[in-house]
Amino acid sequence: MRNAVAAVALAVVLVGCSSGTESSAPGTGSSSGTPTTGTSAPGSTGSSGANPTAPAQPPVSISEEKPVIPPNVTPVAKEKVDTTSLSDTYRDEAYVFGDGRDIEVFGVGGGCKEARAEVTGQSAEVVHITLVTITKQSPGTACTQEIRQVPLTVRLSAPLGDRRLVLDSREEMG
Repeated sequence: MRNAVAAVALAVVLVGCSSGTESSAPGTGSSSGTPTTGTSAPGSTGSSGANPTAPAQPPVSISEEKPVIPPNVTPVAKEKVDTTSLSDTYRDEAYVFGDGRDIEVFGVGGGCKEARAEVTGQSAEVVHITLVTITKQSPGTACTQEIRQVPLTVRLSAPLGDRRLVLDSREEMG
């Protein structure tokens, strides 16, 4: 019985450490001056950010390290996705859905790490998306160190179309 109580207590601590509140973060804007929408996702949950017309949950999910792609979602061609500045920790893929303005990418989260995606630039030729990993750990607390892929959705000001997609990353302390 004592082991069962200890297991439940440990599960509560781990869940508390990996949970957080969803927030939205506006992107830094586009080259046209039009604000863009970013997305944050605590732990392993995607969200739609501040734009209510974007989907509440990302359409693509990962099952046994492979994406499960619904029929209404289109992978962005590999030659159109530039991930040269990303480490091997990140997935080198992106998906477009809805009216062509919704893009799903994968960040890194888990434990005390949250993931967010921001549209950091848009032009007629290229769209830049930054995958942000935020470490949120209070002093004196322990966090699990598991890393998992987190689906994130951003909404562009115009459909992706034939534009090239450039993904990069940065880390922040929260």
